[in-house]
Amino acid sequence: MEKASVYIHTKFHNGRVDERIFGGFLEHLGRAVYQGVFEPDSNKADEDGFRRDVMAALKKLNMTAMRWPGGNFASGYHWMDGIGPKDKRPVVLDLAWQSLEPNQFGTDEFIRLCKKMDWQPMITVNLGTGTPEEAGKWVEYCNLPAGTIYANMRVENKSTQPYGVKLWCLGNEMDGIWQLGHLPSEHYAIKAQQAAKIMKDIDKNIELVVCGSCSISMPTYMEWDRVVLDYCWDFVDYISLHRYVGNYNNDTYDFVAVANSIDRQIEEMAAVCAFVKAKKKSNKNVYLCFDEWNVWYKNHEKDGKGKFAPNLLEEIYNLEDAIVVAEFLMSFIRHADVVKIANIAQIVNVIAPVLTRKQDILIQSIFYPFEMISKRRKGISLKAFVEGKTYESKSYGEISYIDACAIQDKENLHIFLINRSLEKTIELSIDPADIEIEKVENAEILTGKDPKAANSFENKEEIIPEDFCQIKTSGGKAVCEIPPFSFVAITFKVI
Repeated sequence: MEKASVYIHTKFHNGRVDERIFGGFLEHLGRAVYQGVFEPDSNKADEDGFRRDVMAALKKLNMTAMRWPGGNFASGYHWMDGIGPKDKRPVVLDLAWQSLEPNQFGTDEFIRLCKKMDWQPMITVNLGTGTPEEAGKWVEYCNLPAGTIYANMRVENKSTQPYGVKLWCLGNEMDGIWQLGHLPSEHYAIKAQQAAKIMKDIDKNIELVVCGSCSISMPTYMEWDRVVLDYCWDFVDYISLHRYVGNYNNDTYDFVAVANSIDRQIEEMAAVCAFVKAKKKSNKNVYLCFDEWNVWYKNHEKDGKGKFAPNLLEEIYNLEDAIVVAEFLMSFIRHADVVKIANIAQIVNVIAPVLTRKQDILIQSIFYPFEMISKRRKGISLKAFVEGKTYESKSYGEISYIDACAIQDKENLHIFLINRSLEKTIELSIDPADIEIEKVENAEILTGKDPKAANSFENKEEIIPEDFCQIKTSGGKAVCEIPPFSFVAITFKVI
């Protein structure tokens, strides 16, 4: 049996894990909103039109910051279309996804859903076809007490108390030529700074996310970020990163090695922030907001053909996709010092952990690593050193068969482990230097016989977590046998 070791020391850490890395993303795209979270005509709907079965499933993920209304949709969205009496709201053609938008789910409905779900609202303003002034008016509508024109509109819409929306994104993917209102970096930076100034003048307590590069393959990657940060540094709090990955070459070993590239992307963006900070001789920090991330490569149907709630981007996820989702979250934990917000894209139907039918829902494989890590997320991210065999991937270089990260929460030590080997069980020693493992509190494993295995409406439990019992503790250490191609989450009691 192959052997490996994981070494940790509580004095070597990356800082406290920000719970906002367990955020989500809800865009007006396909069936994400309508027939996803919001379906008033369904017998599954509550008094506000939200699907009870979808909310019950998503509550298990204990998500935090919820980004809305887009995405590409945001660059053509005018928020005033989505407030007021529903029979007076306009039906418009969304140019981002070529779909009909009835505006029945707007700001007030989104905030109502966030309150039900205990989500922190995170709103993306329109800096494509919209203006900085329009963005400021949205902040006024959401956050100011009664007494001004747009705050009074909120009151008229039966929301007397301010919503207190703290997180705001300054547009979406503005470096992309496909984006409505796309601008070169210098022009976007000016528009973003103007919006930021207005928005923070209205509410000085908000936090702003400026658009960073939307892909590492963009020709302007890194340079866009430098220019935007250099101009907007004093006005913003975060810069965004986006990343979608897939097994395009049907090579599982290469696919799961993408963790190297995710780590590198974070470190490169952190380096740009550090460069601009040093150049400006600034004492403030701008942190990273990974506000779109997921596996996405099987379904690229993006054209709604003028329909309402068309089936777009409805990906079916398998075991290898779930392993990569775990890798994303483990990378965010490893970089807790710089990654403060992250939003899985998306939450229902559209490249999502949950799929709906009229009377049914399906929990997909990628739901489970998110749930397994999310419920063990509190604490300090510890540096985990892995000693063991590696392999050379085709696209991402040398990578260890074992991936590991750790979080310490007082007397609890949470360890997250991936065995990338498709054939071999690996005997893993967990060796903390300055604390002792006393016992296993709980442990789960997500695995299966085939990396391509996936849940379906006909077989909903093909890939589900199970209790993990292959752990022995002795002498303050632990040894466990990690089966081939699996993700394991363990909570130890330590002294």
